[in-house]
Amino acid sequence: MQLHQIKPKTKNKKNKRVGRGGKRGTYSGKGMKGQKSRAGRKLRPQARDIIKRIPKKRGYRFKSIKKDAAVVNIGEIEKNFKDGEKITPQSLFEKKLVRKTKGKLPKVKILGRGKLTKKLTVSGCDVSESVKKLF
Repeated sequence: MQLHQIKPKTKNKKNKRVGRGGKRGTYSGKGMKGQKSRAGRKLRPQARDIIKRIPKKRGYRFKSIKKDAAVVNIGEIEKNFKDGEKITPQSLFEKKLVRKTKGKLPKVKILGRGKLTKKLTVSGCDVSESVKKLF
């Protein structure tokens, strides 16, 4: 017996050729059109889709959760406060120069627009550099 005379016990089973008519119709169980019905289909990795969704614009960052301070100018304080009074976020709220946000008093920053002639004491407020020179 020689190598070319050897025969297998069982016959080779041929793979089913899908998408060529037959009993399953023209699409042969693959549905109509689209990537999954094509020959040699290659699905896109999920990671690439996530990367593609991220904005490509310059300087993209998420918005900060930190809230901005309520701004009050020296000119408004000059009009509403008397000489020798104490300026606090609560007193500014009572004089309606600052509003509450979600039931809480915001941080207050005093800016230097306007003129100040009265002597006042400030506590619990942030103060700009130009206003620090006045106090």
